[in-house]
Amino acid sequence: MPRSSDLPDCFYQSQPILISPSRPTPKHSLYLSNLDDQKFLRFSIKYLYLFRKSTSLDGLKYSLSRALVDYYPLAGRLRTSSEDEQKLEIDCNGEGAVFAEAFMDCTADDFLEVSSRPNRSWRKLLYRIEAHSFCDIPPLIVQVTSLRCGGMILCTAINHCLCDGVGTSQFLHAWAHITANPNWDPPIVPFHSRHVLKPRNPPHIPFDHPGFTRIATGKDNLNLNLNQYLQSQPLVPTSLTFTPSQILELKRQCTPSLKCTTFEVLASHTWRAWVKALDLSSSLNVKLLFSVNVRRILKPELPQGYYGNGFVLGCAESTAKEVVSANLHSRVKLVQQAKSALTDDYVKSMIDLLEDKTVRTDLSATLVISQWSKLGLEDLDFGEGKPLEMGPLLSDIYCLFLPVIGHFDATRVLLSVPECAADKFEYYMNDFSYRDQHDYEAGTDCD
Repeated sequence: MPRSSDLPDCFYQSQPILISPSRPTPKHSLYLSNLDDQKFLRFSIKYLYLFRKSTSLDGLKYSLSRALVDYYPLAGRLRTSSEDEQKLEIDCNGEGAVFAEAFMDCTADDFLEVSSRPNRSWRKLLYRIEAHSFCDIPPLIVQVTSLRCGGMILCTAINHCLCDGVGTSQFLHAWAHITANPNWDPPIVPFHSRHVLKPRNPPHIPFDHPGFTRIATGKDNLNLNLNQYLQSQPLVPTSLTFTPSQILELKRQCTPSLKCTTFEVLASHTWRAWVKALDLSSSLNVKLLFSVNVRRILKPELPQGYYGNGFVLGCAESTAKEVVSANLHSRVKLVQQAKSALTDDYVKSMIDLLEDKTVRTDLSATLVISQWSKLGLEDLDFGEGKPLEMGPLLSDIYCLFLPVIGHFDATRVLLSVPECAADKFEYYMNDFSYRDQHDYEAGTDCD
């Protein structure tokens, strides 16, 4: 992005502090389920919120300390389990969340002008913790950056091993609720125990799980090289907003023979554009992994308030040639079949599979889509109004479906792709006609 889109520096008048629970909390080790401590999830979910009007910093710190009484594992620290060195657990020690205060010499409107897609300068909006390992990073980091206009940017990093998207939204809304209504308790009581997702003994794995692979042994080099290629290239974020009318236009290519959801049709459309833009070998087997909330799929259902990882990845797969050449209807059916496969028995088989620590999420030739657009993240209100903007702090090779502030039925698709493929990806995302790929002549070659 041009330098004009870079943010000015943040000024810190003091060092970050630790916010501990306002009352004594249980001290114990919290077991993490096999869905929680997958290698795939060993990172923090980083949210950015822009508000027109600031909330009192003292009020935010006080309400956070109260919220951490209920969500006390977020004030603890990750560590390796004493029983299994490949498994993580939470030391619920009440040490506290990191809270940083900063000032940036810009206005909310200045930020809105450059907010269509993240850039690297946004990293300064979240205090960086120097750590030797993933476990050394506190599970919750917060930075509140005050703006010249009286607005604020709130950034949070929440460890994905503790919470999924539903869980992070539940926690953030609890914090906001306490801030805006200090005399009222949050409407949802958190459920902490992860033993409800404990694997069976002995494991029972009657299903194939194409979304996973075992640690590579040197085979399938074509797939490995694609993943390495994507990781090594200069990546640029692409951001495309789909209006209700555009989504309806895509759905009409499937109806009346096939009814589909907005997610199903948009995920299928994005998968095709991604494969086509990268110009993958026609025989390469490519996968689409997408998050599915299984709280109500499991029997019994997960308890209300469960904020751990209660999602799994659905997996659609096909050859690159079929993804590019097949009609939208066919790809949507692949997505629907992947979703319908996620039964109670299937999910429990997956949890048992993950007892094998050589098993990994297969990211080799894979597009991963995470849906943030139905989590209520955009409705966060600390008492001074809902955000003007919300989204991720960073963009990477995982695709996000984001809410569009003020447009409930619209969806923003955010994905970073190699710089040489960005124009092609945006072209194919905006092309609903499904013409042959040779209709588009790329200006830049990735070779």
